[in-house]
Amino acid sequence: MGAGPAGSCLALLLAQRGVPVTLVEAATRLERQFRGEALMPHGLEALEAMGLARELDALPHRALAGWRFCLDGRPLFRVAEPMEGEGQPGCLLVSQPALLAAVIARLRALGNARVLLGQRVSGLIRQQCGRISGVQLAGGEQLPASLVVACDGRQSSLREAAGLELRRRASPIDVLWFALPEAGPDPLAGDFTTMVGAEGIFSAFVSASGGLQLGWVLQAGATEPHVSPRQRLERMARQSPPELAAALRSQPGEPAEPMRLRVEVGLAKRWWCPGLLLLGDAAHPMSPVRAQGINLALRDAWVAGQLLGEALASASAQHAAPARSLDAVLARIEALRQPETLGLQDLQAKETARGLWLQRQSGLRRLLQASSGWLAPPLAHHWQRSQQPLRQGITDLASLGR
Repeated sequence: MGAGPAGSCLALLLAQRGVPVTLVEAATRLERQFRGEALMPHGLEALEAMGLARELDALPHRALAGWRFCLDGRPLFRVAEPMEGEGQPGCLLVSQPALLAAVIARLRALGNARVLLGQRVSGLIRQQCGRISGVQLAGGEQLPASLVVACDGRQSSLREAAGLELRRRASPIDVLWFALPEAGPDPLAGDFTTMVGAEGIFSAFVSASGGLQLGWVLQAGATEPHVSPRQRLERMARQSPPELAAALRSQPGEPAEPMRLRVEVGLAKRWWCPGLLLLGDAAHPMSPVRAQGINLALRDAWVAGQLLGEALASASAQHAAPARSLDAVLARIEALRQPETLGLQDLQAKETARGLWLQRQSGLRRLLQASSGWLAPPLAHHWQRSQQPLRQGITDLASLGR
């Protein structure tokens, strides 16, 4: 249930193992106003393990050139991609709708897979013992199943219907998201650039499909004064390096209204109940910091695909699913994926807290700028080392599927 990265990739992996699969998606189209597109090395590793890495060559994509940080409009330090010593490809920006469409096209080509777009789930089917044994679609069709996998996002209706509790952790931020048309050369020279200053904090990059993407940090839940999009861009321009400031001020016409993204972070107390498994944002809504959502969804899918593939293929061959052994597999998936998820959420929270603290310290920012000539190299080295878990993951992917 849900044709995002976790749902579509898991459906493909299972169908390739001979498991009859139905992929259900409530939306009729895969495009969204905002979909994460930064594939870190650990997400690319999962795509490679799933045999999907070659799909990227035919999709809108671009390699990220580096990570740049600016204080009050002036550069502080930059780290190039791929990062030194990693021995892996660097961060790659890819159109997520195009990636999902490619995965679903491969799924549809298999004879044992069915794809239902524009179909909303209205409820779960339960046996008398309480075990979940399928779903009811809003149109009336019932889909019996040995297993329901809920990949229906951070506001998962199936998680709620199954009575699986989401333990939310406080997030200090929301994000105001702007998408501006591409007009001229990339003002960021291919870098993901973060600006911290008296006006606030925001990040900018040019997306895989073109166009300037901007994320302005807001206080979580706070009511923002109503200003025009043009006024917001001017606020960003005042603390941007010259090339970006010029690009923001030269936007033709009145820019479109930005979208406010409510940042919700949490971890399901339990990822499964008899007959149902949560994966991706349904199990662990992530902060947008360092694009962990799509990367962890891909890692979830690969691990679940390895462990469920054998169990469900065997059950399909025997025309019955041994419930207890299947439940043991669900528990194993949770045990393997939960520690990495929790660890990366902790790292995201620490990075967010550091940025907010620096934004409040005007004196420290001035000191850092005055010392940037000799301080930039050690700062860059320290930041690069701090990013390794967010890029490489915390657990060894190769061992997780065993």
